[in-house]
Amino acid sequence: QVQLVESGGGLVQAGGSLRLSCTASGDIFHPNRMGWFRGVDRDLVATMWSDADPDYADSVKGRFTVSRDNAKDTISLQMDNLYPTDTAVYYCQYNSAGSPTTIYYGRGVQVTVSD
Repeated sequence: QVQLVESGGGLVQAGGSLRLSCTASGDIFHPNRMGWFRGVDRDLVATMWSDADPDYADSVKGRFTVSRDNAKDTISLQMDNLYPTDTAVYYCQYNSAGSPTTIYYGRGVQVTVSD
């Protein structure tokens, strides 16, 4: 089992910034992939393998920056120049990348961007 604890989020005006953080604990395997997803359908926002460059959804490229601390099993998402369309519940994901692959999500944090 893997537990994911998210923090950050909140309410911000359009053009503002927020930072999300997530810490994984439990049966962590390395290498692994961690990332952020959002919304009811858990759409990809950004993911990052523990030993590779990040991938971003086109809608957030140039505005969001994901980073990891592999030693602490944490992942952060710096969100700048936020749009109202970024409003969603953001979920942290852990992907073991093993065989079989196991995926866990955190409970989610609300991000609300006002006009």
